[in-house]
Amino acid sequence: HRNRCSRESASIGTMSHSVALLLVAGFALLLPRAAAAGDAARGAELFAIAAGCGCHTPDNGPVGAGGGEVPTPFGTFYGTNITPDPETGIGAWSDAEIAAAIRGGSLRDGSVESPAMPYYRYAGMADADVADLIAYLRSLPPVRRENRPHDVALPFARLGYRAWRLLFAPTVAAPATAPAAGLERGRYLADHVAICGDCHTPRDFFGVPEETLYHAGTGDGPEGADVPNITPHATGVGDWDAGDMMALLTYGMLPNFDNVQGWMAHVIDGRGGGPGYAKAPETDIRLISEYVLSVPPI
Repeated sequence: HRNRCSRESASIGTMSHSVALLLVAGFALLLPRAAAAGDAARGAELFAIAAGCGCHTPDNGPVGAGGGEVPTPFGTFYGTNITPDPETGIGAWSDAEIAAAIRGGSLRDGSVESPAMPYYRYAGMADADVADLIAYLRSLPPVRRENRPHDVALPFARLGYRAWRLLFAPTVAAPATAPAAGLERGRYLADHVAICGDCHTPRDFFGVPEETLYHAGTGDGPEGADVPNITPHATGVGDWDAGDMMALLTYGMLPNFDNVQGWMAHVIDGRGGGPGYAKAPETDIRLISEYVLSVPPI
């Protein structure tokens, strides 16, 4: 009798332990994802250098809540909700899933983002910087806002986005950590975080950047606006120095004391309450300025 009771007690104890584990596991699924492994404070600096990822913020905010318009010759795209809301944002995404979207254009459902999201430029962002940026995104206030469908006239758009990535997205090896100083850091920040070339490099018929005209400007920028040549050519910024470029990126002021408008004002001042270049570390803005003025003049 004592042996049977002992066996029954042990069985009940095991069952209770299993039920407890299931309850804990189920409760854990209801909790928000744990904070990312990165440094959110450093991520805030990267967010500013990335102009607050302004396409993901509408003009009236909130930051990262989605709905920012991205006008292109193919139609209008709308930035997605990147706040940690678990249903309409990225709150239920793993760090790996967020990183895959940022650098590879791959979404959780197996589809591919449109190239209006310049994942092919962020592809070179260092592993450590991506982790820091994700940690910062997880610190944003969650906003419940459904993503707005893109307004484009492309047949079989999702297949087209996948084909575009396959045919045109360059293969970029991301470093574990970003360069620490000098022109190499300036190049890294300009190309893979601030992504200056996304607006200042012209594109061909398929929307592919023409890298032989790197930073040479285009007459077909956002909303059909002219985007200036920022190479050190006489038709660009050939008579500027690093101080002039820093004044532009920090205050929006040109050497002739005029100020920038439109999309450039957004990336400097921020959009919808988000940060822009003006909130970025001064040392990084100087390195970006020095690098931009060092590229071949066109």
